[in-house]
Amino acid sequence: MATFEFKLPDLGEGVVEGEIVAWLVKPGDAVNEDQGLVELMTDKATVTVPSPRAGKVLKTYGAVGEMAKVHKPLVDLETAGGAAASAPAKSGNGHAAATSAPAPAAARATGAPPEKVLATPVTRRMAREHHLDLAQVPGTGPQGRVLKSDVEAFLSSGGPKGNAAGSTARPAQSWVPLSSTAGDQRIPIRGLRKKIAEKMVKSKFTAPHYAFVEEVDVSALVSLREVMNERLKPEGVKLSFLPFFVKAVSMAFRRFPQVNANMDEAAQELIVRGEQNLGIAAMTEQGLTVPVLRRADQRGLKDLSAEINRLANAARDQKLKLEELSGGTFTITSLGQTGGLFATPIINHPEVAIMGVHRMRKRPLVGENDQLVIRPVMNFSFCFDHRVIDGATGADFAYEVLRYVEQPGLLMLDLL
Repeated sequence: MATFEFKLPDLGEGVVEGEIVAWLVKPGDAVNEDQGLVELMTDKATVTVPSPRAGKVLKTYGAVGEMAKVHKPLVDLETAGGAAASAPAKSGNGHAAATSAPAPAAARATGAPPEKVLATPVTRRMAREHHLDLAQVPGTGPQGRVLKSDVEAFLSSGGPKGNAAGSTARPAQSWVPLSSTAGDQRIPIRGLRKKIAEKMVKSKFTAPHYAFVEEVDVSALVSLREVMNERLKPEGVKLSFLPFFVKAVSMAFRRFPQVNANMDEAAQELIVRGEQNLGIAAMTEQGLTVPVLRRADQRGLKDLSAEINRLANAARDQKLKLEELSGGTFTITSLGQTGGLFATPIINHPEVAIMGVHRMRKRPLVGENDQLVIRPVMNFSFCFDHRVIDGATGADFAYEVLRYVEQPGLLMLDLL
């Protein structure tokens, strides 16, 4: 028997660490090859890391809520035959992982560059905002990891000695712990919910949002959809309204390509994307997930419908791949019949705009000859990053989208 040290493999997409959401095994358990060991929450998705070989679990590294780092020990296994080793393995999304064997002694010799400071992405962003070198901050987390609270304490104490006058570092908010009383329930903010919270805070306090809301008479769209679904019934296909909204946004990008974009904070540049990769917000039991519908402009309504359904099912079953959760250029969020009158959705940073779709209701409208008519009406909410999308541009883009919603026959122009 031999001890095999399994190190966390490369998770792809530049991901260097993941929060431990749940251990699926414990010391003493026998595991098969490819059996799930642990669930990790990265900046992109929850992934299950499989065992690279069969054996018995001797030790697990890290507790729930702690961070597991790529190429660092994750599990020790007792395996049959061979010498003790550590080897590459498959990543949580099934891709080949980078070799995780121990570094040669020469690489660890005196004079080698010091290892990068351990810190979460949120902590690193906070340090950048305050022009702070993390190497100066004492870390109190596991293995000396620098936590957000460490940075806050460091800034509150005045920062590094000799800090130049005029530094842009600001004292951090000092939070006062809340006491509990009988009947209270404390729910740790972990996993996907924690990642959602971090991303929403980053977006809301990085991009200055402004909202634009308008109502649309969707009578023509309702009629067109009914006709199409009747024709598609023999194929077992039923279109929802969402593919039409995706197509309307895609068509509007032709006049307003700057809305189909990402904000590069580091370079302070707006990247107008050549591809239309639309995030479609989906609610799951684990929280909000935004799978990415790629190349929306190259898909027809049936193709859009099939891909939206596939992504939604994969999100609910937690089977989305990392690449299906990244690279979005614009997001559409819809709560269907629970969508309310209107809302101000938070932009999915680094995107610069988002569209909210709200419930359809029959409302009285003033028609021709000032006659009151009852029509199906929907509200649409848009939020834009005011740094790069001016108010007039945002409004013009919104009306371009809604023109295709109100007159869906114009979508056929895409076929000419």
